[in-house]
Amino acid sequence: MTWWGWMIIGALLLGAELFAIDAQFYLVFLGVSAVLVGTASLLGIAMPEWVQWMSFGVLSLVFFFTFRKSLYEKINRGAKGFRENVAGDTVTINADLAPGADARVEHRGTNWTVRNIGDTTIAGGTRAVVVKTDGLTLHVTAT
Repeated sequence: MTWWGWMIIGALLLGAELFAIDAQFYLVFLGVSAVLVGTASLLGIAMPEWVQWMSFGVLSLVFFFTFRKSLYEKINRGAKGFRENVAGDTVTINADLAPGADARVEHRGTNWTVRNIGDTTIAGGTRAVVVKTDGLTLHVTAT
């Protein structure tokens, strides 16, 4: 692949993570890896396409396992509500939520993914109780 192809992929991944999707920094490191492979090609380091893809994969894995967790925690440490316990809070479910299904809701000024861990469908427009959190997912049951 050409150097500018890698740069476009890197920019799209970085932009998606930073502006649209909260993937907990996975896309950031994929984007950085793509940019590094593109930079190597731009600097004249000739690599067959399979070596480029292998380098992209290896760099991504190295970044994931060495930097992702510590950087994500550093950035979110100061975020209001990031480490606060929201168990026991109630959230309004916008549409019917079947058992085991996911949806998006706003809670404390932030969009969250909610997962119905109860045995019954939660009707749209009703409130649900947060049982626990798992990362950025609120596990809820009907009130």
